[in-house]
Amino acid sequence: QVQLVEFGGGLVQAGGSLRLSCAASGRTFSSYVMGWFRQAPGKEREFVAKISGSGGNTYYADSVKGRFTISRDNAKNTVYLQMNSLKPEDTAVYYCAVGRVGRPYDYWGQGTQVTVSS
Repeated sequence: QVQLVEFGGGLVQAGGSLRLSCAASGRTFSSYVMGWFRQAPGKEREFVAKISGSGGNTYYADSVKGRFTISRDNAKNTVYLQMNSLKPEDTAVYYCAVGRVGRPYDYWGQGTQVTVSS
């Protein structure tokens, strides 16, 4: 049974940093795309960042480019999201997801809350 579990959310002041982790279990995802999404209250879920299976290619939403960094450790079946210079508008529930290239994401985590105070 595949499971994705996110860690690292919390409350931080504007300008601060947090590092999210998402550990996958149940199978190996080294050839899968891993991504992060977020959903703020009253808004639709939005893409944040994704990383290729090898880790050689990364993509970011314009709103987080230059502040967030996605990385992965295939030996640990884990994807990370380093978030710096956080802003109140980054407040959301953050979800990790795993999928095959060119296809909808197959698996999703339960989400972790990130709250940025002004």
